[in-house]
Parts: sequence; C-alpha cells; structure tokens
Amino acid sequence: MRRLRQALLPLATAAMLALAGATPAMAGPAPTGAGSAAVPAGAATTASPTPRLASGAPVDSPAAAAALARYWTPERMRKAIPLDRAAVSPGAAQSKPGPTGQPGSTPPAEGRSGAVRPLVTESAAVGKVFFTNPSNGLNYACSASALNSGSKQMLITAGHCVHGGSGGTWMTNWTYAPRYRSGVRPFGTFAAKQFRTFNTWISSSDRGRDVAMVTTWPLNGNKIVNVTGGHGLSWNFSRTQAVTVMGYPGNRDNGQLQWACQGTTRAVGDGRIEIQCDFGGGSSGGPWLREFNDANGLGSVNGAMSTLATGGWNRSSYFDDAVKAMFDAQGGVT
Repeated sequence: MRRLRQALLPLATAAMLALAGATPAMAGPAPTGAGSAAVPAGAATTASPTPRLASGAPVDSPAAAAALARYWTPERMRKAIPLDRAAVSPGAAQSKPGPTGQPGSTPPAEGRSGAVRPLVTESAAVGKVFFTNPSNGLNYACSASALNSGSKQMLITAGHCVHGGSGGTWMTNWTYAPRYRSGVRPFGTFAAKQFRTFNTWISSSDRGRDVAMVTTWPLNGNKIVNVTGGHGLSWNFSRTQAVTVMGYPGNRDNGQLQWACQGTTRAVGDGRIEIQCDFGGGSSGGPWLREFNDANGLGSVNGAMSTLATGGWNRSSYFDDAVKAMFDAQGGVT
C-alpha cells in the first residue's frame, strides 16, 4: 500500500537524512526550559490586516469563511501550483539567527479524544494550505501545521506562504485543510483570521526569517487545535537534531498526499539548518518536528520548510528567541 509514503534514510555520518520540504493578550502554555536572554535583532514582527478574498472582500466572519471554503472546490485545490521561492520576490538580505538563550519548548496538545487516529506517515496536525497570490492572480499550495497556544486557533508555516516578501503583499483566499488527501478534507477547511511574520521577511525576503504564524477562524464553533491536536514549539536547540519532516511536496504524488521523512539536521553557513529530503515546491511551511510521537502524530516544531538547495538539501530558518517572541505575540489572538 502507498500509505507508507516515508523515506527513512540512515542516520549515519554527517549526512543527515530526512525528507523535509520545499523551496521557498493571552500567553500560550507555560514553556519548559525557557531562557531569559534578550530577544535578538530581527525579532520584530507585523500582524496582517484582516485577510481578504481575491475580490478584496474581508474574511471577517464565519459566513465569509464559509464562502471561502466554497471557493476552494476540489478542482481548484488539485490545480493549485506547489509554491516555491521562484513564485515570490527573491531576497538579498540574510540574517543569521543563532541560540539566544537556553533551549525551551511549549507542550503539544491532543485533539478531542477519539476524534483523531494518527496514521503511520500522516498527522492530523499537519495539512495543506491554499491561497491566491495577488501579484499574478494564480492559486498556490503550501504546507502548515497546527500549533498549540492559548488561543487553540494557530498554525505555523513559512513566511513566503503568507506574504510575497520584498515588493509583495499578503496572500488572499487563504485556507488550511488538515490531513488533506487528494481532494478529501476530513476535518474541513479553516480560513485565516490574521497572519504574522517577520518584518525582515516583509521588507527584504530574509531567508533567515522565513517563518509565519496564522490565527484561523473556528469551523462550526470548533477550534483547530481542539479538533486535530497541535504541536509544541521548540527554540534555541542545537542545529543538530533528529527530526520528522512532514508536508505536501509537489514532486511526491503531485502534492496530493502527505509525506514524512526522518533524519538529522545540520548547520548551514548562513545560520539556517538543513536536511537532505529533496522535497519540492508545496512542502514550504511544513513542520520540522523534534520528539515526534508516532502514537498521536505530534511533536515540537523546531523548523519550517523554506527552500530547496542543490543535492536535495531542504533548509529552514533557525528557531531562536525571535520565533518564540512571535509565538508570544500571536498565540493568544482569537
């Protein structure tokens, strides 16, 4: 059966393998081991205005979110272009985040008891993102995952999956389908209510800050983390970590099924981390999970798919106190 869509590469030597992914008011749960270091430069983030439909109408109510769900027909989802960095403004600036304090993690949370059964290579807390890029009017796809926070409404993805970067603007028609499978949306779709990403991504497509968090509308009164469960967040850990990478790479099953890959990350000279998964466009924003639990499909997000380099090496921004500051700023928004 093709359900086992997982490439497990030997964890030997300095080559780390994990099929990761692609080319370009109320605090959250109390962290464990959180550091007290000053938040580093480059930590400033901006929250979006109310997300909009491509028509310009705001997605400002459950009724508008329902209209957005109707826009995303199975055909439109199937034809959405797997997003890579070729579709967004290239960036010249590159920050080099590093550990800025003690390592810390927030806890994951399981969904409703009995509502979600993890599959061998799928997690209900990982899904596919669909949106329209206002710069050209085309529909694209990325990956994202649910992130446990005080709101129970948050996702984490790549910055280029919510904003076009330098010279661009916020994406429209943005919706998230947890555990999407070939047009099937077993948990429905959750429309974006607010985006947040780093100012240096917005202004200059800084690859070192290609991270975003998204507050979603509840669906039929149900919040995303309460439905599918949500991952924890990790920051300031060593760049060498055993991870499980999940997402929807367009070069695997045409991006119609969730793929997973396990291996060990390594440092990149520009400050980021990488793993040799050869995940193509569409895996952008997929989580790089520490301490992944096969029993419930949850872990701690320690990276988000950003780019694909030569040799099949996928890269992620390094998660430091700046990413935790973004979590603190957005995690309680409802």
